[in-house]
Amino acid sequence: MTVTCEGSELLDENHDWPTHGTYEYAHLYSSRKQITAFDSVSSEGILSSAFDYVVIGAGPIGSALAFKLAADHPTRRILLVEKNWSEPDRIVGELMQPAGCQALERLGLKNAFSGIEAVPAHGYFISYRGKQLYVPYPESPRGSRFKGASFHHGRLVMNLRAACKAMENVTCLEASVTELLGHYEDNELREVRGVSVGPARDSGDGPRATEHAVYPTRLTFVCDGITSQFRRSLNPKPVELISHFCGFVLEHEPVDSAQFFTGPTGAITHTARPTSSAANPLPMPHNGHVFLDGVGPLLLYQMSERETRVLADIPGATLASEASGQLRQILHDSLSRAVPKHDFPALNHLLLTTLAQARRIRCIGSKFIPATANKIPGAIWIGDSLNVRHPLTGGGMTIGLWDIVHLTDLLRTPATLAQVKAQWYWLRRPRALVVNTLSVALHSLFAAETKELGLLREACFIYLSRGSHFTMHPSGFLSGLLPSPLLLIYHFFSVALLAVKLRVLNISTAYSDGSFPVRVYSAFYTLFVAASVILPFLWEELQP
Repeated sequence: MTVTCEGSELLDENHDWPTHGTYEYAHLYSSRKQITAFDSVSSEGILSSAFDYVVIGAGPIGSALAFKLAADHPTRRILLVEKNWSEPDRIVGELMQPAGCQALERLGLKNAFSGIEAVPAHGYFISYRGKQLYVPYPESPRGSRFKGASFHHGRLVMNLRAACKAMENVTCLEASVTELLGHYEDNELREVRGVSVGPARDSGDGPRATEHAVYPTRLTFVCDGITSQFRRSLNPKPVELISHFCGFVLEHEPVDSAQFFTGPTGAITHTARPTSSAANPLPMPHNGHVFLDGVGPLLLYQMSERETRVLADIPGATLASEASGQLRQILHDSLSRAVPKHDFPALNHLLLTTLAQARRIRCIGSKFIPATANKIPGAIWIGDSLNVRHPLTGGGMTIGLWDIVHLTDLLRTPATLAQVKAQWYWLRRPRALVVNTLSVALHSLFAAETKELGLLREACFIYLSRGSHFTMHPSGFLSGLLPSPLLLIYHFFSVALLAVKLRVLNISTAYSDGSFPVRVYSAFYTLFVAASVILPFLWEELQP
């Protein structure tokens, strides 16, 4: 790939991007004719048939996996089990990086954004201490820019599920997987041979419904997401919350993004100054927005032309009560600081007004769960059931979809399952390591509470402002297009050394004052802090 900031082409409305046009499976979007309810399993005898694969969970990863398995192996039967086939409603998983869009294309699902009002994403607008920066996505070998997409999470999932419904060799079952069946030793799962399937919802009244055992002839795939009930069978380590994302939605008029900025050079040439109180208030529509002056980083991105998601990060494992009003006060203060009225009057007004009028604030915990090498025969954990990173960089679906690309490619080879797992783990590692490590490292910097981390945050902003590879390599990391761990380490410690320079020369606005010996000492202590931010996560990701 070409990673450069040269060129001055207009970032247009991307009419060639598959958010436009029709979706070939649109007629199956909400159809339930292809879904088998658990109550009818016994009478129809569906589970008495032999399945080659069982996929647990029909989220974005499970659905894409089931579709690709069905397309690659038309003579094999796939059972896709999901406890609720209605449209899901989540506040994350609403922005897909360019590398994730590439993976969807490789899986035969490039049109999955069609018909759901998705909008293209060109890069990131970043605001810090009264200064703004634009970080575009990298340039493709054809001279155009790689693009991402932002959308309603549930609508994308329903489009992916519709593709599964269209496959004759996929059985869509509405039920719960209650247990992984297999061989246990000392209460530890040693081999997966099948799954136990029960009703989708337990009413709690009367006798427990009869469960059914399903024993696939080839593999069970665990894709039950971030709240996976089966992750502990693979990775028993406790999971700690890093922070919470609190979200709500802004409503506004649609806008042409191209009228507000030109030339993806790493510098802003024109930002929006809306005149209507109902206009899209974003400085650079059709981009992700990151504001760094709040309690934690504040993210904004469009889910459609008329809706923008707000995600305010609140660092720490505990969250203030909404019922007491404490949470709203914290959010009000954070939004006011992150989006100051004198710099962004329209956005500031809409944020605070919408916050005050919102009936409830939706919150989700942010975690970091490194992947664990899967040595349990008979099953493969994939997606968030295997590996979770902080949602700050929006890389979760990108990693999961590329996991599917690598895995399904390997499953077409004559290798044994043990060989497939070993090769897959090493193929997925570079991209996963970069995206996962970057997510938690950037959150540590952007949610800075100490002078040293504040200094590193300032250095990071200055570093990205330099243009050329200083801007475009980090953009490649964020977009998932540059899966190079060594290059990530190089740039991270280049930022740390820039922080040292800022401190020693006493030109930092985040950490100033002190005699020269004190500044030298604190500068190199900052270098130690930088190492302590990234190295533990790198070590976790490098474990076998």
